[in-house]
Order: sequence, then structure tokens, then C-alpha cells
Amino acid sequence: AANTHCQYRCSLLKEIMKQAGAVFLALLSSASAFVPSVHSVSSAGSALFSSADDKTEVREYFNTEGFSRWNKIYSDTDDVNSVQMDIRNGHDQTIQKILKWIAADGDIDGKSVCDCGCGVGSLAIPLAQMGAKVSASDISDAMSTEAARRAGELGVKADFYTSDLESVSGKYHTVTCVDVAIHYPDDKFKEMVTHLCSLAEDRVLISFAPKTWYYVFLKKIGELFPGPSKTTRAYLHEESIVREALQQAGFEVARDEMTATNFYFSRLLEAKRV
Repeated sequence: AANTHCQYRCSLLKEIMKQAGAVFLALLSSASAFVPSVHSVSSAGSALFSSADDKTEVREYFNTEGFSRWNKIYSDTDDVNSVQMDIRNGHDQTIQKILKWIAADGDIDGKSVCDCGCGVGSLAIPLAQMGAKVSASDISDAMSTEAARRAGELGVKADFYTSDLESVSGKYHTVTCVDVAIHYPDDKFKEMVTHLCSLAEDRVLISFAPKTWYYVFLKKIGELFPGPSKTTRAYLHEESIVREALQQAGFEVARDEMTATNFYFSRLLEAKRV
């Protein structure tokens, strides 16, 4: 009986670890624009890659396999599984929170907005419908082209183009960057935040996967169960570091929100220039 009980406990623990691993793999491969890699690389090997290699991998992924997957998730099609539907709902919650904030302020009509990492236009298009003058970019040509197509179908005027985030220039009333930070290690992420702030005259809205003991634990568990869709480089960020980077750039957090579903985790900050 004792042996049977021990076997049961071991089996239960193993199942819990598998479920935790599955959650984090879904988190990294699906939620918050977390990119499933085309191939798997060990953590030691991935450390040898430069940010340019990260950028190339992201660009190639979202122009091929990733585009097909994410275009389907960020649409109205029923051809998605339960995990993808959960991610769609989580991402939409983040988008709706941003739109609610902006609508409450009532000051976006006629203002310039720069949406970096626009994807298929989930945020850029409704902002343009609210009267904003939108300039939106994505590192993936397939993504920015699809965003432009969707806007055209709706009769929405917005400028969509292909560019990495670091190459975006100009001055805009509001700068948004939703679910892109997962591609940036901490040092590059700080540079990214600084660059976003340099583009903004009034407001920056940014979301990221928060680095907490729980998500770090899930990542460790996930590493025990490698699979074909495992992310090679996916980065969580401590909120204190994000806030510090914003402050150093002359911005102060005015509002914040957290969205957490089963497979989507995203911390949203709105910072105003001071």
C-alpha cells in the first residue's frame, strides 16, 4: 500500500511538472508575442548569439511559419485550438485596456501615434478609427502588409511599413509597443525603452512579460520538457527595471494593468513625460 501511495504521489508530481512546463511553453511560444523558434538551441549556445541574430530569427519566423500562426490567432477564425483562443482573448484584453485609457482621456483625435511592433494592426487600426494619425511598423513584412490590408478593408487610413524597432524615427504624441519586449534581453530592453521614449512627446504605452518567481519557476520546469515549438530566446523583465528605464528617460508611470489568463501574461504600463 505504501509503495502504491508513493507511485501515485510520484505520478501526480510528474503530471504537475508537465502541466507547469506546458503553461510556460505556451506562455513563451504564444502569449505576449512570444516567439516559438524554428529550431532549438541550448541556453549556453544561445548566449553566443548577438542581438542581430535575435532580430534575424524573429524577422524570418514572422515572415514564414509565425505569420500563418499569428495571423490566425489575431483574427476571427474559429480554426484555433483552446490555447490559441485563450491567447487571443488575453491579447485582446490588453488592447482593450489601452483603448479604454485613451478613450477616457478623450484627446487622441488628430494626434500622432507611433505603434512599434504593430503585428496585424490589432491596436493601430482601432486607434486610427478613433481619429489618431497612425504610423505603425513591424519587423515582419508579412505582418505589416497584412495590417495594411486589414485597414484597407475597413476603409481606415494609417501608414504601415516594415522596420525594426531601433530604426523607427520621428516625433509622436503617443508611442505604443505591445507584447514585443519578449525578444529583448535586459540590456537591450533598456535601450529599447530609451528609444521609444525619445520618439514620444507626451506618452509611452508598453507591455512586457513580468519576471516573477512564479514565471521563472515555470521557465525552469519548461526546460525539462523540450519540444519542437520551444522558444530559443525569450526574456522576462523585472518591472522595477522597466520603471527605472522610463524614469531615466524623463517619464513617470501614470497607469498600470496586469492581464493574466491561462496562457497569456502581460504587464502594461502607461508613462507620461514629466
